[in-house]
Amino acid sequence: MTLKIGIVGLPNVGKSTLFNALTRTRGAEVANYPFCTIDPNVGIVEVPDERLLNLAHIVHPEKVIPATVEFVDIAGLIRGAHKGEGLGNQFLSHIREVHAICHVVRLFDHSDVIHTEGTLDARRDRETIEMELALADLAVLQNQMQKLEGAARTKDKEKQKELNVAKKILATVEEGKPASTVFLEEDDTQIANHWSLLSQKPMLYAINCSEQQLMQLSIHDIQERLQLSASSFILPFSAKLEEELNELPEEEAMQLLRELHLTSSGLDRLITAAYRLLGYITFFTAGPKEVRAWTVVHGTKAPQAAGSIHTDFEKGFIRAETIGYEDYIAFGGEQGAREKGKLRTEGKEYMVQDGDVMHFRFNV
Repeated sequence: MTLKIGIVGLPNVGKSTLFNALTRTRGAEVANYPFCTIDPNVGIVEVPDERLLNLAHIVHPEKVIPATVEFVDIAGLIRGAHKGEGLGNQFLSHIREVHAICHVVRLFDHSDVIHTEGTLDARRDRETIEMELALADLAVLQNQMQKLEGAARTKDKEKQKELNVAKKILATVEEGKPASTVFLEEDDTQIANHWSLLSQKPMLYAINCSEQQLMQLSIHDIQERLQLSASSFILPFSAKLEEELNELPEEEAMQLLRELHLTSSGLDRLITAAYRLLGYITFFTAGPKEVRAWTVVHGTKAPQAAGSIHTDFEKGFIRAETIGYEDYIAFGGEQGAREKGKLRTEGKEYMVQDGDVMHFRFNV
């Protein structure tokens, strides 16, 4: 499962600068992982995970394959995008295809960088984008209701259920609240997912700061300034700094991060935050051919995890031979872990844990 994140925001807030820094493209074509651009506005980036390399040092595989994240740089939205202003409909359609939204909000002030609204107001800018997403959803829901109302009159129970879900979400969106604030049962959520509502998607706020702001502002300060809830996922970063880091040798880049009291780059922190936002975990497969990272949602059971590798693995699932990452490293690999009794045989009800090293047995 490749995590797909759409980067949105007003023009000139730093979206494309962030995208270029994250994917290290800068307009140049780069082949293979870790960084590869497959379209002018789409980039695939490997997920930094030192566990993968630690496993490879033990196994010595032919290949090491990381998990990946796909970033989609959505061109700047403007007020009226839901009506097609600034090719808004085209850009909004791109957002419908992503798993999560990275909303870039500009906090830095620089006279050379023009603001489309004429003045800098981070809260207003955040609300402008979110209102456009909600208004686009409003149009989708109204269209769905027109289709469903006729079918519901025929006493079609499924259509009646869909209509009730649409009405429930519509009432909230009409109040100016995102669809994500509506409580839905699991069956209702599955219905709503078919509509790909923009304001229902998980959102991460990437706050583009100056280097000085990055050192001085706390998460609470940013929450107050943008009027965000305490449960919001907030990532302060500096797009300019990320570009600078890409130009430096690794040791110099780490030294600069330490001077700014940062432990990792914006890329690492963004991916980590996105994984937390969506509840993703990583399990590994390790053998002489390859060591590979796989991404699944927390709570995934062993057969479904096997299915993320190949559908036949899930269909014919027998068992999962499993070693915790810490045990795998501590005992020098599969053989050492087996001798210490750390290799477990897990069945169909086992929920995969982050870091599990797994070998699936199946029969088709």
